[in-house]
Amino acid sequence: MTAGTPVEVAAKHARIAAILDDRGLDALVLTSAGCLSWLLAGARVTVSAAGDPILMALVTRTRIHLGIYANEIERILAEEVPESSIEAGLVEIRSVPWYEPLIGFVDSVGGSEAWMIGSEAEHPLELRSARAVLLEDELDRYRSLCRDSTRAMTDVLRSAEPGLSELELTAALAGKLVAEGAEPLVLLAAGESRALHRHPLPAEALLGRRAMLVISARRHGLIANLTRWVRFGEPVDGEQELEFMLLGVEADVFSGLEDGRPLHSVLSTIRDAYPRRGFDPQEWTRHHQGGAAGYVGRDPKLTEQVPDTIRSGQAFAWNPSAYSVALGLGAKVEDTVVFQGERDAPIDVLTVDERWPTVSVNGIARPDTLQL
Repeated sequence: MTAGTPVEVAAKHARIAAILDDRGLDALVLTSAGCLSWLLAGARVTVSAAGDPILMALVTRTRIHLGIYANEIERILAEEVPESSIEAGLVEIRSVPWYEPLIGFVDSVGGSEAWMIGSEAEHPLELRSARAVLLEDELDRYRSLCRDSTRAMTDVLRSAEPGLSELELTAALAGKLVAEGAEPLVLLAAGESRALHRHPLPAEALLGRRAMLVISARRHGLIANLTRWVRFGEPVDGEQELEFMLLGVEADVFSGLEDGRPLHSVLSTIRDAYPRRGFDPQEWTRHHQGGAAGYVGRDPKLTEQVPDTIRSGQAFAWNPSAYSVALGLGAKVEDTVVFQGERDAPIDVLTVDERWPTVSVNGIARPDTLQL
């Protein structure tokens, strides 16, 4: 069953209605998995994570019209859309044959031929802004997913051995995530021999002395992102220093978050942070640095071009990374956090497991490398 409630669906409908008022539109068509799952309070709107949604929404000021493929409609109504939203008249369902384009259902909505209808592609900034500030129920679901994902990560890495392959490691994690009702969208692993790669798709390489494991897991539409490291035996000279230097870069990013600050300006904070913490000034160019999080892996990914504004109550997943040629070692830190905008507790880390070793950085518990 969908995790959301009719109250949540109504609150999100109101945010869309505000966009209609602001842009002088009569309706807006939503087509992406991120937008649709957000609007429908966590509904599963795809069959394959790589496939297009099996439904589409036409949102007016008074109603959410859903066009759903006929062969999917029974499950969607039974398990994904709050029944009381339909009973209250907020959501109206229309069946579309599986062999016809979903967009065709729009013409079947009475009066739509005379409406000013906007597309999702025309209003990405407004829709990201509508998604940005998490509702209380959303945050509860997000926290639950993040904790489950992090505990699965801990379980797998505590059982890891140097002779295990990257493929075996990620297979174990995928199984645990699915058992928790989550979809593993991204699974990355780098053993000792592949530490250079920033996006290491799992291979047959053995973990060796030190390894990284990365996951993005989706449940109820929300996506948890985290990275962890495991080490077998004592660290080599300079290893812990490299890890702590990178935590310093992340700390500078956290300190730079400010309600109302342009999101793109965080990139200048990051560019300054790398050399200030002892890295090559060009290190930031060798991997993306993360961005806002939620119903999309990065919503949006941080670049100089993004026009978004930072909001209190917004989720982020930053992922500074580095590689030391001298040491032959990589480093990366990534967690899903919520910026709370409070001076004494600005960052709420969602991807936590009390069993994982941590180090305090500016008063925030950050993940250390698990040493076995």
